Order: sequence, then C-alpha cells, then structure tokens
Amino acid sequence: MKKVSFFFFVLLLGVAVTGISQTTSLADFFAGKWEITVVGTPNGDAKFVTNLTRKDGKLTGELKDPTGKNPEAIPIEKIEEEANKITIYFTAQSYDVNIALEKITDDDLKGSLLGMFDATAKRVKE
Repeated sequence: MKKVSFFFFVLLLGVAVTGISQTTSLADFFAGKWEITVVGTPNGDAKFVTNLTRKDGKLTGELKDPTGKNPEAIPIEKIEEEANKITIYFTAQSYDVNIALEKITDDDLKGSLLGMFDATAKRVKE
C-alpha cells in the first residue's frame, strides 16, 4: 500500500510541476520584440516594431516606425492578454486604436487593426 501511495504522490507532484511551468511560459509568450504589419490602411501599409516587456506582471511597450518617417514612438496605453490572443491599445492621430492578434505559430501572430485592416506580427529574433 505504501508503494501505491508513493507512486500517486510522485504522479500528482509531476502533474503540478508541469502545470505551473506551462502557465509561466504562456504568460511570457508575447514578451519580446515583434514586427507588426497592417495592410490596406488609408495611408497605405503600416509597419511597427515593438519590444513588449513585462513590468509588475503586465505587458507594456511602445510602437516605433522602422522606416524612420515617424521618429516619435507611440506609447502603448493598455494590453489585454488571453491564452493565445493579445490586444494592444494606443492612440494614433488623435484616434483610439487597437490591434487584436492571435497566435498562429511560436513566431507568428495574425489579426486585425480595429477589426477592419488585416494585421500580422512576426517575432524578431536577435
């Protein structure tokens, strides 16, 4: 009986450790450098580069124009995270804007800007 109890204890401990480690890796999936492309806006296609970092348990960052046409970075006001989805809120040209992106692969996201313009994001590996 002791062997069976010990076996179940080890099994339960293994499941608990595995569950905790998966939760941590999911929470940090979106952290890092991303290149976001929005297709078909009235001003043409738009590209942003952002480095999302976790501060006090929340993701934060800013959007930058990689072409240098707009040298000022756009601060990200809020980021909502779900298991496989992220929504980034910011203000551009006095409009409140959001980009909703969903995980496709470990390095690719797909979604839309304001639900109207197709957006993709690719992880930038340094």
